[in-house]
Amino acid sequence: MLVRDFDYELPEELIAQRPLAERAASRMLVFHREAGTYQDDVFQNLPSFLQPGDLLVMNDTRVIPARLFAERVGLKAQPVSPHNPAARQHLHGRIEVLLTAELAPFEWSVLVRPARKVAVGETLFFFAQTPLGERRTEAPLLTAQVVGAGEFGERRIRFAPVANFFELLDRLGHVPLPPYIRRADEGTDRERYQTVFARQHGSVAAPTAGLHFSPEILAAIRSRGVETAAITLHVGLGTFQPVRADRVADIHLHAERYTIPAETADAVNRALRDGRRIIAVGTTTTRTLEHCAQMPGGPELQPHSGETSLFIAPGFRFQIVRGLFTNFHLPQSTLLMLVCAFGGVEPVLAAYRHAVAARYRFFSYGDCMFLA
Repeated sequence: MLVRDFDYELPEELIAQRPLAERAASRMLVFHREAGTYQDDVFQNLPSFLQPGDLLVMNDTRVIPARLFAERVGLKAQPVSPHNPAARQHLHGRIEVLLTAELAPFEWSVLVRPARKVAVGETLFFFAQTPLGERRTEAPLLTAQVVGAGEFGERRIRFAPVANFFELLDRLGHVPLPPYIRRADEGTDRERYQTVFARQHGSVAAPTAGLHFSPEILAAIRSRGVETAAITLHVGLGTFQPVRADRVADIHLHAERYTIPAETADAVNRALRDGRRIIAVGTTTTRTLEHCAQMPGGPELQPHSGETSLFIAPGFRFQIVRGLFTNFHLPQSTLLMLVCAFGGVEPVLAAYRHAVAARYRFFSYGDCMFLA
């Protein structure tokens, strides 16, 4: 199959730029897999499409303020001290730094822009006030050295150790909104680009299917006798990298870290033994569960942590997930390929064309789809 087989026309005005005033106010396209049919509905009615005994599995990762701005010191200015006023004249060029994965304490994989200006050996300075202007008189809150380089703007940086790294990150960082949201992040994004069940810090993008859920909807779901459980998958670089292959068979994903807690492994195993439906909230949850199903002893799960680079495309055999709740995804994206693997290529693309014609809102802050 070719990547272009997963294309569809999307007017730019249908890409949601802001969340709705209420989390649970989204529209929902309900897709019936066996019949290959779909119907328009609203997310607030999701509990009515669930059955007593269903197990709803969510991703409880928490988005960190991973988008930073740095000022750089060129190689010719080394060695310098950020506390030495004479060295500050060498600060130049604002660099955007997007943290994508923590590799070791204080060491991160990042994307930088413009990449051509950031070489191995350079030092990056992160100040409390990020825009360039008058010569700095204060010390930076964080400094980092560029210690490795990869393709397409990938770099490896090592921060100077500090006792309160994540506290400083909260002060310096911006919400890493996707590039198709064509505005700067705002204060409200700190809450709305985060699920209400987010617990484990580590993602650089939200598991956006979960953004629709409110405490009230979760209570209504549980009151119907639906069981809930959580896994953790920290969303990383793959979310921000476009597909660069022409053939689906040539696609390879970056590895992302996940954790299966003991209580979730037990819940999934009980549901499998009982023949109850397991519904994944989002593609991240789906990939995590199906990756674990392929491990020795699978599909029965064991509590553990690990990494997955599982790519799900049409032809994949699902062993755990029998229902999928998800947002609408970009044309020719690996996430759309996963949805097509679950619901069928032509039926899913037909449902997407209907969603476009019906003026659904697309992508992270957009409407949702339930494949039952």
